[in-house]
Amino acid sequence: MDSPQTRKTGLNLPSGMSETSLRLDTLRGITSLSSSSPSKSSTCSDRFIPCRSSSRLHTFGLIEKASPVKEGGGNEAYSRLLKSELFGSDFGSFSPAGGNQVASSPMSPSKNMLRFKTDHSGPSSPYSPSILGHDSGLSSESSTPPKPPRKVPKTPHKVLDAPSLQDDFYLNLVDWSSQNVLAVGLGTCVYLWSASNSKVTKLCDLGPNDGVCSVQWTREGSYISIGTNYGQVQVWDGTQCKKVRTMSGHQTRTGVLAWNSRILASGSRDRNILQHDLRVSNDFISKLVGHKSEVCGLKWSNDDRELASGGNDNQWLVVGNQLLVWNQHSQQPALKLTEHTAAVKAIAWSPHQSGLLASGGGTADRCIRFWNTTNGHQLNNIDTGSQVCNLAWSKNVNEIVSTHGYSQNQIMVWKYPSMAKVATLTGHSMRVLYLAMSPDGQTIVTGAGDETLRFWNVFPSMKAPTPVKDIGLWSLGRTQIR
Repeated sequence: MDSPQTRKTGLNLPSGMSETSLRLDTLRGITSLSSSSPSKSSTCSDRFIPCRSSSRLHTFGLIEKASPVKEGGGNEAYSRLLKSELFGSDFGSFSPAGGNQVASSPMSPSKNMLRFKTDHSGPSSPYSPSILGHDSGLSSESSTPPKPPRKVPKTPHKVLDAPSLQDDFYLNLVDWSSQNVLAVGLGTCVYLWSASNSKVTKLCDLGPNDGVCSVQWTREGSYISIGTNYGQVQVWDGTQCKKVRTMSGHQTRTGVLAWNSRILASGSRDRNILQHDLRVSNDFISKLVGHKSEVCGLKWSNDDRELASGGNDNQWLVVGNQLLVWNQHSQQPALKLTEHTAAVKAIAWSPHQSGLLASGGGTADRCIRFWNTTNGHQLNNIDTGSQVCNLAWSKNVNEIVSTHGYSQNQIMVWKYPSMAKVATLTGHSMRVLYLAMSPDGQTIVTGAGDETLRFWNVFPSMKAPTPVKDIGLWSLGRTQIR
């Protein structure tokens, strides 16, 4: 049977202790439990309330100074209700130090509710949400740590001597086939270098009175076209080293060539673009007239529907140099883009987005521009600070590489569409006029008037996008291409 003491108070007290030996004292707003003599203000309770001054609430950011920012009434009411439910109705009246009577106002809700307080006195971590600020109210766990920048080797892994490689901005003398064979025009000759076994083969010699102005492999990599100083276009079998055909039509040198699946386009100093079809007997099947000076840039889109051409038209046109876009079924340009202020040699179509075209201007322009060829709008414009000689888009990742001339002679890798610099490579002592990419899309080769070809590992593989290993020690061994 319960004792009268138990029935009266509802407390289970140890033997020898009566309810009158307990009392609750309140000192400076802090409630404590102590044992003393009975008094009239004594109150009994079955809850133990710890001392808040020793609970380190400030460590968790649960008590803050009053915010000077006045917020809406709905947020204040909700904050007061939440604090009251979680910590009691008297939570806002206590000071974290215990000695100061000025308490945090319950009218200004804490933005750090239930968030562990971060020490911002030390150096900021790269994984902290510094962009949003320390008082953003977002937990650091909610932000994704930024990926570390991909490492690109700063030195070429191979260097080839290329005697008589011309320093002429309007020529295109280097191309890499899908069968991993590099073609280089040196003076009057074309040489083939096999990347698999480093074997060098002399394909042809045009004779002392002619010269090689451009080379371009077919997409299958079996045949190679050669543009000559006399305006001819020759087609050779690269495996048998035999000339298949010679086509005329240009009045002077043929400085740029471009194959699609069936048609070979050639651009010349005579300002014209000719389209050749090896399946017909005629030297060319159509002539595209639109440029006012030498055609130095020519690229087919990946779907073969559009042909982009660039020239040095600024000396004839006040509006600027022309970047023209042609379609298959018309001999008039579908687009005339005249924002460049210098010769447009560097042209590249994106393999990741249809209708996205990149172009680069010469010394007086120095800009890389991006175009939507569907509507002709310019999407972006980046001033590189140097003459843009070549552009090539990676097929493995959404990045683009550019080579430059005056004044830094650098090679730059950009991430698209942010155009953040991934790497800047130097090594050539003259402007980097020639650029080609390996079949696997990981290596580029650059050529310059310093008569060297340099091989750089700049892009990851398509299957495993891991940082490229630095094999710069290979550059210690120097090979001659002929």
